[in-house]
Amino acid sequence: MISQHWPAPAKLNLMLHITGRRSDGYHLLQTLFQFLDFGDELSFEITDSPEIIALFEMEDLPAEQNLIIRAARALQQQSGCNKGVKIDLIKQLPMGGGLGGGSSDAATTLVALNHLWGLHLSIDKLAEIGLNLGADLPIFIHGHSAWAEGVGEQLQSVTLPEPWFLVINPQIKVSTADIFNARELTRDCPPITIRDLISDGVLSSGLINICQSVVTERYPAIADALKWLNHFGDARLTGTGACLFASFKSQSEATNVLEQLPEQWHGFVAQGRNLSPLMQRLEKAASE
Repeated sequence: MISQHWPAPAKLNLMLHITGRRSDGYHLLQTLFQFLDFGDELSFEITDSPEIIALFEMEDLPAEQNLIIRAARALQQQSGCNKGVKIDLIKQLPMGGGLGGGSSDAATTLVALNHLWGLHLSIDKLAEIGLNLGADLPIFIHGHSAWAEGVGEQLQSVTLPEPWFLVINPQIKVSTADIFNARELTRDCPPITIRDLISDGVLSSGLINICQSVVTERYPAIADALKWLNHFGDARLTGTGACLFASFKSQSEATNVLEQLPEQWHGFVAQGRNLSPLMQRLEKAASE
């Protein structure tokens, strides 16, 4: 059985604060996630043998380190499933871009295989498995825009405006570990509440990503792209970078700016989504 067109959507961190650091080195975060209707796409061929096989290659990344393969194996081990799978991937999200590409791929793998293998594990159980692979996975598994705290696993679903975004990829890979380990990173942001950010469904202005100044100081090309995009809107870094975004009221406005993008950068236009495209695909699969 081959099941195709499972989306692994991008996410944006609309803001990001760091309020502390745990003894194990993990940072305590406050962030606001929203999905985009753009991302990677996976397909799965279920097999009767227990092998997990990647039909794709990723540059400079051995299969045993790939989050997709690790997610499939973790699900297999946790559930005792004796089936296997061949996995293919159409990759569109840049690595090290702050769009959650690797985490989203792994989350889609967990959600899709839970359905295709007939495991019937709960979303909370899948999120627990995912959290062991990466702090971003639970948001993709839960599948709704959310206010996140802790290391990213404490989620409260929120309903946000769904504007059009222009996302710029300066084609630089930023190491999340390097940014989180930076001496100059602010780790004592005063805690806030979701009510400080959203009132009557409207986001407050002046949202801040505390990692942005560290990234732009270390990567001048990202600083240049941020300065350029700020001419058209309130531009911000997503996650620990390298991608930048600004919101627009219409697709045409965002596309008009994209058409002016300097050739050394890549970009795309996508709409914000409160319900993840992955959840829509799961609902379709459940009805088939």
